[in-house]
Amino acid sequence: MTLIGLGEDGLDGLSSASRRALDEAEIIFGGPRHLALVDAGPRGQAWPVPFSTAPVLAARGRPVVVLASGDPFWHGAGGSLLRDLDRAEWVSHPAPSCFTLAANMLGWKLEATLCLGLHAAPFSSLLPLLGRDTQAICTLRDGDAARALAQWLQAQGHGSSRLHILERLGGPHARCRSTTAQAFDLTGVTAPVVAAIDVTGAGMPQASGLPDAAFASDGQITKRPVRALTLSALAPRHGEHLWDIGGGSGSVSVEWCLAARGATATTFEPRADRLMNIRRNAETFGVAHRMTVVEGRAPDVLGGQPIPHCVFVGGGGSQALLDALWNILPAGTRLVANGVTLETETLLMQAHARHGGHLLKAEIAEAGPLGAMRGWERARPVLQWSVTR
Repeated sequence: MTLIGLGEDGLDGLSSASRRALDEAEIIFGGPRHLALVDAGPRGQAWPVPFSTAPVLAARGRPVVVLASGDPFWHGAGGSLLRDLDRAEWVSHPAPSCFTLAANMLGWKLEATLCLGLHAAPFSSLLPLLGRDTQAICTLRDGDAARALAQWLQAQGHGSSRLHILERLGGPHARCRSTTAQAFDLTGVTAPVVAAIDVTGAGMPQASGLPDAAFASDGQITKRPVRALTLSALAPRHGEHLWDIGGGSGSVSVEWCLAARGATATTFEPRADRLMNIRRNAETFGVAHRMTVVEGRAPDVLGGQPIPHCVFVGGGGSQALLDALWNILPAGTRLVANGVTLETETLLMQAHARHGGHLLKAEIAEAGPLGAMRGWERARPVLQWSVTR
């Protein structure tokens, strides 16, 4: 199989090796636009809808060409195909990616620019990445998505950000038009299209402990100072998975996913009326694709779930739950549990005596009105037990 990166200049932009592979191919796979650009004729076979690599894999052992836009391994078909192929079964001839072409048109340093695939991800996934002086180049699904992106940016407080819409890059019909998100009035945007964003707004804080008001909640939420201490104890790392037991508003799961690239979470919540808030918060912060919400009470609902790297018990702690976790979690799993009642404090102190780890008691007070003056309003003390299984 030969993977060929194709630009908008079609055959004119291909190397001799790519042309030779096309000439010798029995089947040429690609999108309708790609097939037309190389005049594939009867040998052309469009990708099935919904997308599947099965037709390519079924042609194993025959000379096959797969066409992709630009670099096949940057939001292209290459990664999807090669999960099922041996290294000796394929060769790739890349072309400049849309990110490279956009950076060259705008004069942006590519190593200092975020490169994102919004053609297959929600705009909300941008939210934690946007900040003053950030530059991002994003692939879009189609021409209509350019206006939708501008509207979303304005709704997030980034209406003054500069937006460059780049169409059909690398060919004779390439063009770049610039505006701001709030003044977006471009029409006739044609695919393939990318948006380059020059952000002006301050963006979202990057430290753990986001304001409580940022989350939809019925009041059942790990409060900001305790949440910051909890995230510090959980210590999220790249690609790790969290079990958040007694999710409440899902704030700990959300901040876990925001804290580390590729981090994921399963949030367990027994009350159906709180699931809506958890899902809403996941959507708001752009991590819904990395959070799974499970209705039910632990440990009853833990069976069959992906084994975590870390567990947080924020509500509903019991001896039965701690015993179940200790039995099913593999060695090396981190466990953090918070308690505010005397009964839960006793439970966690006994667990510490049996299993070791670290105990922390946090007593926090905030200034508030006291008659005509001010005084300290003390929150309930929180006992935190953290341990590695």
